[in-house]
Amino acid sequence: MTRTLKVSGFVGLATMMSVGMYQHSIAMDGVPGWMVGGHAHLGVLSILAIVIGFVVDQHGIAGRLRSAITGLYVVGQWMLPMSVWIGVGAGVTILIPLAFVWGAFLIVAMLLLAWQVATTDLATTPPSSGPAQPADD
Repeated sequence: MTRTLKVSGFVGLATMMSVGMYQHSIAMDGVPGWMVGGHAHLGVLSILAIVIGFVVDQHGIAGRLRSAITGLYVVGQWMLPMSVWIGVGAGVTILIPLAFVWGAFLIVAMLLLAWQVATTDLATTPPSSGPAQPADD
C-alpha cells in the first residue's frame, strides 16, 4: 500500500507540473483562479502522499489501518483538485460541494495516521501480523 501512496505522489507531482506548464503557456491571457487552486492543492497533497508512504513504513502500520490510510488519502489527493477543475473549469457544478467529502477523507487519513504515530514506537522489525510482508508492497 505504501507503494500506492508513493506512486500516487510522484504521478500527482508530474500532473501538477504539467498543469503548471499549461498555466505558463496561458499566462499572458490570465490564469483562472480555479486552475491555480487545483494546481496548488495537487502539488502539496502529492508531496504529502510521498511523505505519508514513508511514515506508514517507518511506523510499521499494517492491515486494515494501513489500507484505510492509503485509500482515504489517495482518493482525497486526486478528487479534491479534480472536483475544482471539473466542477468550475468544465461547469459540472454538482462536483464542487464534493470537495468537502474529499477533504474529509484527507482529514480522517491524517487523524488515523496521527493517532498511530502518537501511540506507537518506530518499527524496528517488519509488521508481524498476518503472512510475511514484502519490503514494500
